[in-house]
Amino acid sequence: MASHIYGYPRMGPKRELKFALESFWDRKSSADDLKKVAADLRKSIWKQMAEVGIKYIPSNTFSFYDHVLDCTATLGAVPPRYGWTGGEIEFSTYFSMARGNASVPAMEMTKWFDTNYHYIVPELGPHVNFSYSSHKAVNEYKEAKALGIDTVPVLVGPVSYLLLSKPDKGVEKSFPLLSLLPKILPVYKEVVADLKAAGASWIQFDEPTLILDLESHQLQAFTEAYSELESSLSGLNVLVETCFADVPAKAYKTLTALKGVSAFGFDFVRGANTIDLIKGGFPRNKFLFAGVVDGRNIWANDLSASLSTLQSLEGIVGKDNLVVSTSCSLLHTAVDIANETKLDPEIMSWLAFAAQKIYEVDALAKALSGQKDGDYFSANATALAARKSSPRVTNEAVRKAADALKGSDHRRATNVSARLDAQQKKLNLPILPTTTIGSFPQTPELRKVRREYKAHKISEEEYVKEIKEEIRKVVELQEELDIDVLVHGEPERNDMVEYFGEQLSGFAFTVNGWVQSYGSRCVKPPIIYGDVSRPKPMTVFWSSTAQGMTKRPMKGMLTGPVTILNWSFVRNDQPRSETCYQIALAIKDEVEDLEKAGINVIQIDEAALREGLPLRKSEQADYLKWAVHSFRITNVGVQDTTQIHTHMCYSHFNDIIHSIIDMDADVITIENSRSDEKLLSVFREGVKYGAGIGPGVYDIHSPRIPPTEEIADRINKMLAVLEMNILWVNPDCGLKTRKYAEVKAALTNMVDAAKRIRSRLARA
Repeated sequence: MASHIYGYPRMGPKRELKFALESFWDRKSSADDLKKVAADLRKSIWKQMAEVGIKYIPSNTFSFYDHVLDCTATLGAVPPRYGWTGGEIEFSTYFSMARGNASVPAMEMTKWFDTNYHYIVPELGPHVNFSYSSHKAVNEYKEAKALGIDTVPVLVGPVSYLLLSKPDKGVEKSFPLLSLLPKILPVYKEVVADLKAAGASWIQFDEPTLILDLESHQLQAFTEAYSELESSLSGLNVLVETCFADVPAKAYKTLTALKGVSAFGFDFVRGANTIDLIKGGFPRNKFLFAGVVDGRNIWANDLSASLSTLQSLEGIVGKDNLVVSTSCSLLHTAVDIANETKLDPEIMSWLAFAAQKIYEVDALAKALSGQKDGDYFSANATALAARKSSPRVTNEAVRKAADALKGSDHRRATNVSARLDAQQKKLNLPILPTTTIGSFPQTPELRKVRREYKAHKISEEEYVKEIKEEIRKVVELQEELDIDVLVHGEPERNDMVEYFGEQLSGFAFTVNGWVQSYGSRCVKPPIIYGDVSRPKPMTVFWSSTAQGMTKRPMKGMLTGPVTILNWSFVRNDQPRSETCYQIALAIKDEVEDLEKAGINVIQIDEAALREGLPLRKSEQADYLKWAVHSFRITNVGVQDTTQIHTHMCYSHFNDIIHSIIDMDADVITIENSRSDEKLLSVFREGVKYGAGIGPGVYDIHSPRIPPTEEIADRINKMLAVLEMNILWVNPDCGLKTRKYAEVKAALTNMVDAAKRIRSRLARA
């Protein structure tokens, strides 16, 4: 029985690629040094899969930044502002598109479907001259073949590529991106021809947009694309993969009728209902790649249940046509549990990271072919039973409190307009108040302090002294810059979710459970294994310490329940909504303790609210109902004079703006600049927003320093659609990834721009 892996993490088991990238960007190492680290990682991944016995091993899933950006490079779709003049795309152009440079901004970045992975959004228009400009796919295929490993090259499918793009600057937003299909298909044909010439026998096209609620003309584009490619694909086995949800019935019909395609991949973890479509009819003599091993979470597979699913599918499509696979790329999970030295042994027995999932895929494939490893299956069943019965999973008091929430709406008693009036009397802020999103740069010295404290190399007293000094530096800098509402900079925090999870019950943590978020940025999601509660205050000491250093308002900084949920590996033994309500109660306790400590502005970040939105429209209303309710629970008990902020970033928010309004926050700060003020269009279209709002005025994920004039221009665009008395001025996101020199210069320009416009408004 054949086995397949959809894709694999790129960063390396100990983030080797991250450190190589950042060293190269800092000009501490050469391009050749970076390429060697990358080649070593690819080699180890391919060999690992081959040694386990995986038949269909992917290539071209590695990336120096992002696989969609790689496709943009392959197609030569470089926006003119990067000055590319043709030829093979080199690092200078590639990383400028990803990160921007001193003179031009980066391309837009947004979430990959409902994951915490960010992709670089292609910018396309009628004048783009597509050309075969990166031979990465064929080079990596040849690289693996030289190692004696025949791989399945993976490409972003042509239709999904266009559907995930946006019109270029200066192009009408209504420009039909699918009209570019005839222009990009010749490049795809060249890539396919190269791969065939190199000896490839399989090729995988990732078409994840097939799981969306597509219109008829969009589905027709798939039919047209693969009909056009059919002759080029002759002689190849062609796999079209989907992931993340059920495939709608119309899309299933379109997909399984595609010409030139010999195999179809489905996610049977998040898309179990697709089985009903397969039962209703599956093309004869075609392969079914069955994604039964979860590529999105770290829980050990229920091997017995998966085997039962596979046997059911085998009865429909035939033994020779069924391939065992992962539900999606393993990019979204941690790399290898073997690197965990401090994880509780009991909890560890319940888990499987990417390396372990390869073994699960192999074991299921062998079991299906009559070579079941009894010991492996028995150990799996024992671990699952132990997890189910473990007393550390359940807290009855927490369950009762969460259940009691469901009968109430949990809204603050006073409307937002009255609250803002009360808050202004207390805070006395100028028009266009300036603030930042929370974090300040995390320097190597600061990380060393936290590391040494965790390793018991310095005392708690020494640690507190060092962190207080860092907070003082951040407070003094903000006062020097004349920022109106301050933050303490979060020097005590490693990650905005992990920091809170470490202080909540029901969470476990890894040492090397890193997952790529974008580029070299990795996160280490906590593991929610049990009921969640807050044993003691988490942030009150640091926030009140910071407030004691200034007379200006100091924001208390919290991560909201929906974001903690969506940025964790969440338990899969109860509905996500139940877990979210538990977290909301814990954050509610913290909010009320901050207020008692004299913190008058409290920011509860919900950066991941949009990310968790189900991909099926029919499921979205229910999610938004409990997600928004969870946020409101956190601050329902505070006084009118306590100002509640929230923050959101790097996602498409316009379609859920009414749910954002329903969150009933006093002030929302939201990413805006990197997506070209896309957010503002919703207000131009007539949406009324009465609370405070701070659309970001500059992109913090680029080292570029925005000039004062550019920021002022952004503020003026905001004032064209928003009332000046509700508008705030702030960056797109937190500043932890930037250097202090960049931060000081950018914030100086931001404050100067705000003051310049304040003066103009005062004269008007």
